[in-house]
Amino acid sequence: MPDIIITEKQIHLRNDRISYVIGILEGGIAAHLYFGKRVEAFSAASVLRRWGLPEDGSLSLQNCALNHVPQEYPAYGLGEMREGALIVRAADGTASCDLRFVSAEIADGKYGLEGLPASFGGNAKTLRLKLRDELLGLDVTLLYAIFDNCDIIARSALFENRGGQPLTLERAASLCLDLPDCDYDLITLSGDWARERDVIRRKLTPGEMSVSSIRGASSLLASPFAALARPGTTEASGEVLAAALVYSGSFYAGVEVGSRHAARLMLGLNDRHFTWLLQPGEAFTAPEAVLTWSEDGFDGMSAQFHCLCAEHIVRGKFAHAPRPILLNNWEATYFGFDEEKLLTIARKAAEVGVELFVLDDGWFGHRDSDNSSLGDWVVDRRKLPNGLRSLAEKVHGLGLKFGLWFEPEMISPDSDLYRTHPEYAMQIRGRTPIEGRNQLILDLSRADVQDFVYSAVADVLRENPIDYVKWDMNRNFSNVGSLQLPPERMRELPHRYMLGLYGVLERLQADFPDVLFESCSSGGGRFDLGMLYYMPQTWCSDNTDALCRCRIQWGTSLVFPPFSMGSHVSAVPNHQTGRITPIRARANVAMSGCFGFELDLNKLPESEIEEVKAVIARVKTLRQTLLYGRFHRLLSPFEGHDTAWITVSEDRREAVLMFTRDLAQPDTDAPMLRLRGLDPALIYTVEETGETCGGDELMRSGLCVALPGGDAASVSLTLRAL
Repeated sequence: MPDIIITEKQIHLRNDRISYVIGILEGGIAAHLYFGKRVEAFSAASVLRRWGLPEDGSLSLQNCALNHVPQEYPAYGLGEMREGALIVRAADGTASCDLRFVSAEIADGKYGLEGLPASFGGNAKTLRLKLRDELLGLDVTLLYAIFDNCDIIARSALFENRGGQPLTLERAASLCLDLPDCDYDLITLSGDWARERDVIRRKLTPGEMSVSSIRGASSLLASPFAALARPGTTEASGEVLAAALVYSGSFYAGVEVGSRHAARLMLGLNDRHFTWLLQPGEAFTAPEAVLTWSEDGFDGMSAQFHCLCAEHIVRGKFAHAPRPILLNNWEATYFGFDEEKLLTIARKAAEVGVELFVLDDGWFGHRDSDNSSLGDWVVDRRKLPNGLRSLAEKVHGLGLKFGLWFEPEMISPDSDLYRTHPEYAMQIRGRTPIEGRNQLILDLSRADVQDFVYSAVADVLRENPIDYVKWDMNRNFSNVGSLQLPPERMRELPHRYMLGLYGVLERLQADFPDVLFESCSSGGGRFDLGMLYYMPQTWCSDNTDALCRCRIQWGTSLVFPPFSMGSHVSAVPNHQTGRITPIRARANVAMSGCFGFELDLNKLPESEIEEVKAVIARVKTLRQTLLYGRFHRLLSPFEGHDTAWITVSEDRREAVLMFTRDLAQPDTDAPMLRLRGLDPALIYTVEETGETCGGDELMRSGLCVALPGGDAASVSLTLRAL
């Protein structure tokens, strides 16, 4: 059970498995003492001695440089020489902050953040640790929460100007963590369009190592996540500490190793894209960061993040619901469709067992390519002469649900909206707009734009029987300016944009609780915990090639569970790589997520149609395990030709193993896979082969997997307990 213990000089947050300890040093300096496996009591003496400080916690700040203190929330300007969590500029232009302890309060339950996504629910306890700079009149309340069912510390910070002068926040990190050594590898997730979330592992060295985004989105290039693993840590064993940001905009995640070989982990808003003016009486809240620790390797780390997503991030009726098997028409038709062509595809989809038909881009305005009509969310009667309702009702008549694509945050210069309201676009006065994908970005810092975006989507949802929305965002920020913000607040625009977007999504979620929303941003360009709070699944990547998806889904799974990953079978040759892979491999990889199709089934040979019917029937049987079971990575595509993972049901009586080899190797024995997550006391039958083995044997000796020949050879096996 979670517990928070406060004594005169120490605050101890813990549950049955982890502890987080804060010390209050002389003069009211809040110091980070420990985060890791649960301890019953904690003596600060050794930690303080390691930092060269008096063991009783006494400090003489006139003689003690703060960069030799493991501060809980370090601020710039008064002796802190490392990168600090906070930079505050006063009205006279100076930047300094001296935060001292004021109070610590405990509350039952999980704190919430107004206007921002944040973890929620469960048996949790909250700590409110208040610090104050008396000269500035600035109160900083550090928020912490600890849960009973997952080893997560949630963190945020609230800034309140209680003085008489305006203050400017130039940095306001969500999390800062001082560690007593730097014997770690840094793991980050980096990539680009069609190759999102490559796993990058680097040994910490003196100086700064980081990933970040100034794109106005968490981005294709980097994820708001960082892990620190001891050398030698593997999937199954070793110590790892990791943090992720519950936010979807520009971010910074990095580690600094100082002169005394101590590491400082920091995560939060990217201050190259941020300042915030706090007038007297005003407040600002930093986005939430979540922190975990595991001694069971990356597998254990991921289990905590997956639990967080399932129990404390995703809300509403779809939080634990089976995801419908869908077919999206995009790669089948692109912009070239009419009602009958769509219905022909939908009829075949219904015949094979698909449950949801999704109409993608091109249904509105006069959009025959990506160069027009964003913002004009009115049906194109040339393509759909009977309207959207008629198509949706006919799709429903086939026994399918109906879904629709939007890109509501964007505006095309060739649109009625832009001709009527050019001021709605994000822009710098006097600068020629820079288009991306022939479009501009709506300035969601404006209340009138927020109302327009809400109404544009809500009107379509009210007028038509729509079950699912794919919400896309296909370009990042440029011309970062608003015609409405004053100069002193212009650098607030990127964060105000996110607050505006979150406000729109909150209204839509409240008004349309029965609509399943999927987030997309040129694929996985905004795959983060912030979007998952509003939309329970995210399109993992525009790259649907099965072998590429092994890497993409592997990297994504470090933080995100299978139920959050949109994953589809597409046509071959693949539209992104040109590669031809067997439909078995495409299906085996895709079923480890929100399963669907991105093709015209009418163009498949009958032999493949039979395979499609079989895999759909199998996914429906195994869907609960595939989406909500415990996911274990076994063989990494970043380390060789093979990829393997297994998903095990909560009761450990059912499991689905996926194994894929990208390139055939001559004279190679069948691989022996040591499985994980099974019950060692149970006997399992491999359904496809009839083989029977004990759970202990499968995990300690392994299972010999016979692969078909050729490249992209893949098998998927079902294990059931007798």
